[in-house]
Amino acid sequence: MAEAQNSPTSSNAPGQGGPPPVGSTTAGAIAVAAEASSTVATRMSAPPSYDVADFPVPHGREEEWRFTPLERLRGLHDGTAVASGEAVKVAVEAPEGVTVETVGRDDARLGRTGAPVDRVAAQAYSAFAEAGVITVAKEAVLTEPIRIAVRGEGGVAYGHHVIELGAFAEAVVVIDHTGDAVLAANVEFVLGDGAKLTVVSVQDWDERAVHVGQHNALVGRDASFKSVVVTFGGDVVRLHPRVAYAGPGGEAELFGLYFTDAGQHQEHRLLVDHNVPHCKSNVVYKGALQGDDAHAVWIGDVLIEAKAEGTDTYEMNRNLVLTDGARVDSVPNLEIETGEIVGAGHASATGRFDDEQLFYLMARGIPEKDARRLVVRGFFAELVQQIGVPDIEERLIAKIEEELEAAVA
Repeated sequence: MAEAQNSPTSSNAPGQGGPPPVGSTTAGAIAVAAEASSTVATRMSAPPSYDVADFPVPHGREEEWRFTPLERLRGLHDGTAVASGEAVKVAVEAPEGVTVETVGRDDARLGRTGAPVDRVAAQAYSAFAEAGVITVAKEAVLTEPIRIAVRGEGGVAYGHHVIELGAFAEAVVVIDHTGDAVLAANVEFVLGDGAKLTVVSVQDWDERAVHVGQHNALVGRDASFKSVVVTFGGDVVRLHPRVAYAGPGGEAELFGLYFTDAGQHQEHRLLVDHNVPHCKSNVVYKGALQGDDAHAVWIGDVLIEAKAEGTDTYEMNRNLVLTDGARVDSVPNLEIETGEIVGAGHASATGRFDDEQLFYLMARGIPEKDARRLVVRGFFAELVQQIGVPDIEERLIAKIEEELEAAVA
């Protein structure tokens, strides 16, 4: 598997192990902000804003939109997608110790984690009628997950959710997207000091669905945030997880697993903003692709601000191309504004099956079909284990098996 890997001592290390396969790109950069021509801060075509009017209609030439098939967003990007009745139904199951509310747009708890960073996120913020607010009381330790079922019933919808944990609270939240819809939604995660939150976001849409979302997490002092994003279904899925810190000692782990089929576009654009000292982050996203015009995009931005001394961060993206006709664009970016850090690095790798692994398994009597399945299972195993919700893990393993059966066929 071809890999491009950079470290803080090498501003542009060459790829190791040969070029990536045809139809894929692997790029990366580490830059000092004052010298970079295209930094994390300047890549967006407009500054963050809650007002959709502050963002020009994208045309695909903008850096943040150049990989996205705008014509398939069905009007989410240009204002022509109008919300249509009960297009999405949301059901929340919450254990004792959790408060679930529906609030108006003027609620002071909305928008605290950061403003929308592109036109679709701003459109979603401007267009939702009511927002869901889920609050876990301070020091509450939940033994069962909070489950948010988002079921598309057809049509267009805009949504907003806030999930807040009080100081030293612990919770697991599962957000499960199914059905058919054209959905733009923002989700905010607010972690009090010492809180621990795991979020599992599953995109298991029907084949025609379009989903664009921005996920903002604000991590308190000594708090821990873990995000697991799983994307299988939909025609176009474009997610933008973002993390910032409200105090030192915070930790963030961002994991992602995606399986991109023929004709699907799956795009994950991440930003970890190390804006306070002595925080940690770790990003690992893995994807498999098969079929003509399967397209996966992963953009991993990490910004270490000048005041963020003592930062420890690493990000990695790996992609496994199962058939001809698939394309991967993988771009890790690391911007460092201070030299007083513990560690920082990134890596990106895209390739096909490892022939040596296949030969090893087949030489021990395992048929090629089963050997390929074992390789893919092993590729995803570490991320499935991060979910920590048994029924979701079993469902995803079954989904991977279903996708592999299609690949073999």
